[in-house]
Amino acid sequence: MPFSLHQGDALSVLAGLPDDCVDSVITDPPYNSGGRTAKERTTRSAKQKYTSADAQHALPDFTGENMDQRSYGFWLTQIMTEAHRLTKTGGTALLFTDWRQLPTTTDAIQAAGWLWRGVLAWHKPQARPQKGRFTQNCEFIVWASKGSIDGARNPVYLPGMYSASQPSGTKRQHITQKPVSVMRELVKISPEGGTVLDFCAGSGSTGVAALLEGRDFIGVEKTEHYASIAADRLTETIRETLTQDDVDLSV
Repeated sequence: MPFSLHQGDALSVLAGLPDDCVDSVITDPPYNSGGRTAKERTTRSAKQKYTSADAQHALPDFTGENMDQRSYGFWLTQIMTEAHRLTKTGGTALLFTDWRQLPTTTDAIQAAGWLWRGVLAWHKPQARPQKGRFTQNCEFIVWASKGSIDGARNPVYLPGMYSASQPSGTKRQHITQKPVSVMRELVKISPEGGTVLDFCAGSGSTGVAALLEGRDFIGVEKTEHYASIAADRLTETIRETLTQDDVDLSV
C-alpha cells in the first residue's frame, strides 16, 4: 500500500519508525496552543474557536489546543527532533502556523536541528472582515530542510503564495481542514515517488494530496474519529486513482 495510517500519540508512533524513511514532513500542528492569554487557551475548545454556531454539521473537537506558548514550543521541538531523525538528508519540513506562533515555530524547528529556509503564505479569500482592523486572511507555512537541498534531485519551481478557501459545508470534515488544492502543491517539494509524513493528519488532506501527486504517505492522528475519516479518504483516493494496469486480473 502507498500509505500507512497510525491512530495514536505522535511522539510514541514516530519513535517506532526507522531512520531516513521519509522525504518530507508536511503537517498542521495544533498551533492555537500558546494563545496570548490564559482565556484564549482555556475558555474555548477547538470546536468553539474554529466553527460558527450555525455550522451545517457538527465537527468533533481535537486535543492539544490548550498548551501555553512555552509548552507548545517545547512539544514542537521534541516532535520535530524525532521527525528530523526520520527524514533523509536533503529532505524538507513544512509546518502551518499563524502570526502569533510564527516566532515560536521558527525557533522550535531550528532547535530540532532543521535549517530554516523561509516562510510561505496561504491566502484565504473568504476570511471574515474585522471592523476597524486589517483582515487576518493569511496563515503561514514555515519551511526548512535537513541539510543542503539538491535541486537536481527534484527540479521543481514552486510558488511561495497559495490562495484557496477552506472546505465548507459537507466537504468540511475537520475543524481546521486545509484545501487539497494547496496541499497538492506543497507535497511537490517531495521528489516523485517519495514519502510524505504528517504526524497531525486530521482528516487526511495531506495524505490525499500526496497520493494524488504520486507520493507515498505516512500519517499519524490521535483522535479516533478523525483517524477513521482519514482512513476512508485515503482508501477512496487509492480506488479513484487506480488504473487497469495497476490491477492484476486472474481467471
